[in-house]
Amino acid sequence: MGYDADVLIIGGGPTGLATAIAARAKRLTVIVADGANPPISKACGEGLLPDAVLALRQLGVALRPTDGHVLRGICFEDHCSSVRSEFREAFGLGMRREVLHRRMSERAGECGVSLLWNSPVTALCDSGAVVAGSKIRAHWVIGADGMRSRVRRWAGLDNLRLCGTRFAWRQHYRIEAWSDFTEVHWDEGAQAYVTPVGAAEICLALISSQPDARVTETLHRFPVLARRLANAQLANTERGAITRMCALRHIRRDRVVLVGDASGTVDAIVGQGLSIGFRQALALADALKAGRLQHYEQAHRRLARRPWLMAKLLLMLDQRHLVRRRTFRALQAAPNLFEAMLAYHVGETRPLELAATGAQFGWRFLTA
Repeated sequence: MGYDADVLIIGGGPTGLATAIAARAKRLTVIVADGANPPISKACGEGLLPDAVLALRQLGVALRPTDGHVLRGICFEDHCSSVRSEFREAFGLGMRREVLHRRMSERAGECGVSLLWNSPVTALCDSGAVVAGSKIRAHWVIGADGMRSRVRRWAGLDNLRLCGTRFAWRQHYRIEAWSDFTEVHWDEGAQAYVTPVGAAEICLALISSQPDARVTETLHRFPVLARRLANAQLANTERGAITRMCALRHIRRDRVVLVGDASGTVDAIVGQGLSIGFRQALALADALKAGRLQHYEQAHRRLARRPWLMAKLLLMLDQRHLVRRRTFRALQAAPNLFEAMLAYHVGETRPLELAATGAQFGWRFLTA
């Protein structure tokens, strides 16, 4: 039987496009199908960590100076303490999701990816999938259709291990960026992420365990931030999404493979959704070219370890405010500890270096 493409990717978001670009670099023919019209937006914090920026560079995605705002590091703040650190080896980037999607779509088109927008996928079939009412035959079908993946369900892979659900809301404000850092403001059971996405615009993402928490109604819980935004103009309407920790027992069956949020998620508190997805895309393309999908499964497990560990640590700080306050005081007293944590978080250091700071942190924590 002949195929229309080597690879059919269902889902044209950033991870789906990254997979398509990486597969084309391996000289595979690729079709991407999505029921939406570009650019595709999403309620998220819109900050790209250095490892995500590096992955985009590997994919050949050209980002322009006017596309976003350079991020030099991360700052944690609560009502009592503030601790910050710069990234060691590279910069991050804050940019609107629509801009990122546009640049990635342009790169995919340049690579020769066939992009089928406004083309809903309604079923899988033995030889591929039904796209906009017609069958497309492909050797591999990739599910890149997000947290609520239909491909995952159709393929019988929807055996999820859930570790909690939270709620996220995003709002843009027209105001000059006051920092080159992503700021994470902490309160009981909630975090407010502030990311500059342009010279005169910031993205505020609120993550909370309360489904009815909204940005404007909850902002008073972060008084420093509320004062900064008191006279800022809203740039758009508020958008919401669900964030959760979710792992799958299996990420492939026969010729169907999952990638990105369809293959498992970590809480948005780590800010690494795109970093993970891009790395998975590169690993999957290597495995498809070699015809060894077990290599992708191994890489997928490896890529998930660090974000899961960091998510569990940060969620513990979210749930135990006394531990968080003591931790922040310890990190404030020894900034090199926070630097080591951040370097591990973005993949700039190995676990051994982080472990080497453990004794020092333990002492600081006990005396904080």
